[in-house]
Amino acid sequence: VQGTNDSSVVSKVSAAAQGYFHDVFLQHFVCKVSRRAPLINGYYVRWRAVDHCVTRFLQITENCPRRQILSLGAGFDSLYFRLHADEELHRAVVFEVDFPDVARRKTALITSNITLRGMGQYRLLGLDIREESQVEEALGAAGLDWAAPTLILSEVVLTYMETQVQSDVVISWAAKLLPQSLFVMYEQIRPHDPFGRVMQDHFLKLNSTLHALRQYPDQGWEQCVCLDMNDFYLGLVPEEERSRVEVLEPFDEYEEWHQKCSHYFVLTASRGSFTAQALLTRPASPVPSMSPSWSPAALSVKTLPVCMEGLGMASTLLSPGQVLLTGGSSRGGRGAVTRLLLRGRGGWSSVSVEPSVDLLYHTATPRPGGGVVVYGGRSSPLNPITSLFRVTLDPCGAPGPGDPEDRDAVRLCAEQMVCTGDPPPPRWRHTATNVSHKKDFLFVFGGKNESQAALGDAHFLCLDQQHWTEIPVEGAAPEARHSHSACPYQGGVVAFGGLDRWGVLLGDTVVLRPTDRGFSWERIEVQPPPVPYSHSAHVIGEKLVVVGGVWLHSDGVPGVVVIDLSTRSSVELRLDTQTSVPWPLMLHSFCSEPTDLEEPELVLMGGGGNCFSFGTHVNPRPVTVDLR
Repeated sequence: VQGTNDSSVVSKVSAAAQGYFHDVFLQHFVCKVSRRAPLINGYYVRWRAVDHCVTRFLQITENCPRRQILSLGAGFDSLYFRLHADEELHRAVVFEVDFPDVARRKTALITSNITLRGMGQYRLLGLDIREESQVEEALGAAGLDWAAPTLILSEVVLTYMETQVQSDVVISWAAKLLPQSLFVMYEQIRPHDPFGRVMQDHFLKLNSTLHALRQYPDQGWEQCVCLDMNDFYLGLVPEEERSRVEVLEPFDEYEEWHQKCSHYFVLTASRGSFTAQALLTRPASPVPSMSPSWSPAALSVKTLPVCMEGLGMASTLLSPGQVLLTGGSSRGGRGAVTRLLLRGRGGWSSVSVEPSVDLLYHTATPRPGGGVVVYGGRSSPLNPITSLFRVTLDPCGAPGPGDPEDRDAVRLCAEQMVCTGDPPPPRWRHTATNVSHKKDFLFVFGGKNESQAALGDAHFLCLDQQHWTEIPVEGAAPEARHSHSACPYQGGVVAFGGLDRWGVLLGDTVVLRPTDRGFSWERIEVQPPPVPYSHSAHVIGEKLVVVGGVWLHSDGVPGVVVIDLSTRSSVELRLDTQTSVPWPLMLHSFCSEPTDLEEPELVLMGGGGNCFSFGTHVNPRPVTVDLR
């Protein structure tokens, strides 16, 4: 448990070094500054949440003759030194409590550093905060004023304690001893969904089990406000500040970021009417609430006996029972092997396809008359792909009816398409869909690139002439977006969901309909409005079937949302993953295609992600979902 301090402070130093927040003191508590990945620099939101609460407390108590901050399990936190340097500690004292070994190490670092030593208004105590009598005696001897307004700070501390025996005791003695106080807690939530399971397993391996993850007692506290980090970041961090930090580093880990933020919360609880003024304010959340109309039915899910993994792939149904998977990455960021997933007499199998396609978040669209158009994507957030390719299987090596399914590989023919006209700006996380207006067109919509957080433009590629063509589009254009879906529908397109340029879920349904002159946008108001993104979708009759994705306000694996395009209603169906599906199942950055069975069924391939600092999870095998 004490070791978690060391990894945490290294990540905080990395975030400060990249300019997410200003703190020149943290660097003195590490041997060297090590740069973390952009996702790990999400420690910014933790720093920001705690700083928000501390600043509010100091503002409320500004005119008090005495006020104090009591930091429990402070570790190598630099809060005191930062506040002292910013002259924020008028008539205030900071008390820090941690295990004796941690306190000794911190004391040694402070006394040996000319920048840190010699500051007043600071008391560092080596104690076990679970021992109420010892804590009360030591804090009293150190000069803690039990009647003064007190901010009690607990960052990922109580969760390491057994709930009823230990953390409840800490919460209770703090309320009992400090009648005018504000308790600020930053901890984990949602232990049972896939991300939560990976998070728990990580701490189990470190022998620092998250005991208090399931209970949040409020003994002795009069008021309490709790926000998860998605609500805090989108609701209480000003837009200009979000814009500043979001351009500090190339970033494309939206799913992982939102899941991390949905698994941490900041809580403020108060005792006394005075400190109640410093409670968090609950913003009008820009995050749509997830209140689907749940069906009592659960869809059957089965695992296919095929080893195959990949994130950010694109899939194409070449023919019944033949799915081509291109691009993507696998464990450790390595490129995924291009695969052909086959369904034959003996069931499902997979063969590798050569050469591999080194792309992420691109599109692969079946071309009328044969072949696949591969467009866009990236190799890194700074390297978008601008070329288009027509991809076909080598007729000499393509599997046919009755072919053995254990061949080593089949050959891929990739021909670069030379197109005329004004091409779209490069992009990834976009959609490319077949539409018809006198001729066949590839309709490219949305996405993002290295300079634009979301694109709202629409482009038409005439496939016969390989020419980017201007076609009139009437109606109000949808908001710019990425990580959405678009499916062929009645000669046009039905698009759903995605994230806007501010990283906020859209959850809308829009239809591009053919007209005599060209096309027209129409918005469909669906009740209740579903809000996943990074999902997949298919049109079956008059129903839009939305599979998986990322939610910001819900537990569990997102299942299947069925949107009836005629009645404009939606229903959510859970996935029955209790029997044969390896857990956890992460349905984002994945692909899905209908199978060749007579009954409606989808095969889901790939998916997973980097679960913050807790490790990477990838779905090891495809699964099928029975839609009957």
